[in-house]
Amino acid sequence: MALSCRPTAVCFKGSAQELRFPEKILPRMQLLEYLRAFLIGRIAWSQLNALLIISGAFGLFDKKTVLKCGGYRVDTVGEDMELVVRMHRLLREEGRPYSIRFVPEAFCWTEVPETVSVLSRQRARWQRGLIDSLRFHRKMFLNPRYGKVGLLSSPYFLFVEALGPVIELLRYVAVIASLAFGWINWLLAVLFANAAVLLGTAVSLAAIRLEEDLYFRYPDAVATLKLIWCARLDNVWYRPLTALWRLTGLLQYLRGTKTWGHMERRGFGEVEHLKQNFSRSERENQGNSKKKEASPRKPLSS
Repeated sequence: MALSCRPTAVCFKGSAQELRFPEKILPRMQLLEYLRAFLIGRIAWSQLNALLIISGAFGLFDKKTVLKCGGYRVDTVGEDMELVVRMHRLLREEGRPYSIRFVPEAFCWTEVPETVSVLSRQRARWQRGLIDSLRFHRKMFLNPRYGKVGLLSSPYFLFVEALGPVIELLRYVAVIASLAFGWINWLLAVLFANAAVLLGTAVSLAAIRLEEDLYFRYPDAVATLKLIWCARLDNVWYRPLTALWRLTGLLQYLRGTKTWGHMERRGFGEVEHLKQNFSRSERENQGNSKKKEASPRKPLSS
């Protein structure tokens, strides 16, 4: 059956046949965010063997290790990250050599939220799952027994990922208040703001360049230019919004919210021209098979 993953890909019998650049701004911003997180962040953590998250949409695990860990927990909304952290903990405690890697060459196409309401619920849920994972395995925090996972990954994910939204939003409030009361120089503030935007844009452009040089999944030059434009917008409005949603997730966690939340899915639509080609190909294959079965076999020579 031919399916259309709106609006990013056309799938045929489980394989992506046509890649389509997202039409809406929110999926585009998420695409850029994923490129940046995967091709820079996760590759770096993977090289240190200190990666704390393998995406639930596309992860491959050693079955014996997963079963020994107890499988997925059912009392958290971040079960994919929690399982990876628990595997790190078990294997470190047992002293077994192991590796948990992010493989950028293997990829799948997933459906991302297209509305602000759904995306905000998703990011709040991710934040709650992150805090759950850190709390469940707080024994690893700054513990040399757990190597780079305890000394690098755990502090980073606590201070940058879990508490980062608080610091980031307080920064916005502090800057606005300082400008209003004349505590800082306007020109200096503008220069620092531009420097921050340029730094974030540079990181995004580096991720786009890696994508184009190594994988080239979006060969259309127009799509690349649109991604570059999204890189300019990221620090202006998308990043502050994600910080707000993550802060919402932190507050929900403190209130004891455990629900998954409604995630609207548009699903897939049929692509007629691929269906017709598939039906025609199936008929031809069936006809060829019948001809082969009906044709007499040539006897083997002695």
